[in-house]
Amino acid sequence: MNTRILKIDSDNIDKEKIQEAAKVIREGELVAFPTETVYGLGANGLDEVAVEKIYKAKGRPSDNPLILHISSLEEIVPLVEDIPPIAYRCMEKFWPGPLTMIFKRSKIIPDIITGGLDTVAIRMPDHPIASRFIKASGVPIAAPSANTSGRPSPTKADHVIEDMQGKIPMIIDGGSTGIGLESTVLDMSIDTPMILRPGGITIEELRKIIPDISLDRSIVQKDAVPKSPGQKYRHYAPKAEMILFTGDIESMVREINKYADDYISRGKKVGIISTYETKDRYNDNNKLVAICGSRKEPESIAVNLFSVIRGFDSSDVDIILAEGVSIDNIGMAIMNRMLKAAGGKIIKL
Repeated sequence: MNTRILKIDSDNIDKEKIQEAAKVIREGELVAFPTETVYGLGANGLDEVAVEKIYKAKGRPSDNPLILHISSLEEIVPLVEDIPPIAYRCMEKFWPGPLTMIFKRSKIIPDIITGGLDTVAIRMPDHPIASRFIKASGVPIAAPSANTSGRPSPTKADHVIEDMQGKIPMIIDGGSTGIGLESTVLDMSIDTPMILRPGGITIEELRKIIPDISLDRSIVQKDAVPKSPGQKYRHYAPKAEMILFTGDIESMVREINKYADDYISRGKKVGIISTYETKDRYNDNNKLVAICGSRKEPESIAVNLFSVIRGFDSSDVDIILAEGVSIDNIGMAIMNRMLKAAGGKIIKL
């Protein structure tokens, strides 16, 4: 399949190109597009045959539900049975934005979207290209991240091209995404709303509206069974083995250097995920050090995380040793992604 790359400037959106992409969706095909979180792989969310193509292109397990993307509040009404009052408050505060909410599904939602569940996940992206693209398509767009299943999510069009070239008919190149991690997933179908996946909207922000909000234990406990079926799979995985270190900075640096020296002595190529604050403390030329961001600005770590992991894939390292961060605010989402990328391998100091 020939994949067309459609470049669109977020600050000067070409309406004709948006209509071209929307036409591909209406014809039952796939389009990868940028959002404020990561790139999504979109299809008409009400067309079962089209949605099946998402699973095929990604190699995604069929019991892993998809998120429906909308461009206005009016579009959610036919998709769900009921919207609790607390959900409207969250919409008012966080939509458009990186918050996905789960509701009881309506009868028009195909089973393939929900993984057989009686609920559906919906969000309204805060990205000019995504918003106009969804509106022009005239349908809710089902879209997981636009990467091969299990690989790090794409935050640049080049990442999508690497994974999806020749598998889908169109990729919208809208530059780099803003947040760099996927949306927060909040289950609104239960009595006490629960965060199933941390993301761009933090638990601290949500608690201001939902004081008794709960957290799926699997987010912070690696051996807990996740409530969301999609979270049981390994995600964001690099080609190399990855180990995550947590603790105070001094302990992490000391242990990472110790582990790195041991691996290097055995002829292994070592990659280290560091921060600006620690980059000069891994000064052995045999260590490939990638700066993910600053501890003073954890949002910078979120933006760069998946790109750094993909970069190590290109460098053919044998082992990746990663510094953990505080789980406050966006740090919870960062650590959730790093732990999954490491396949649960964590050394607590």
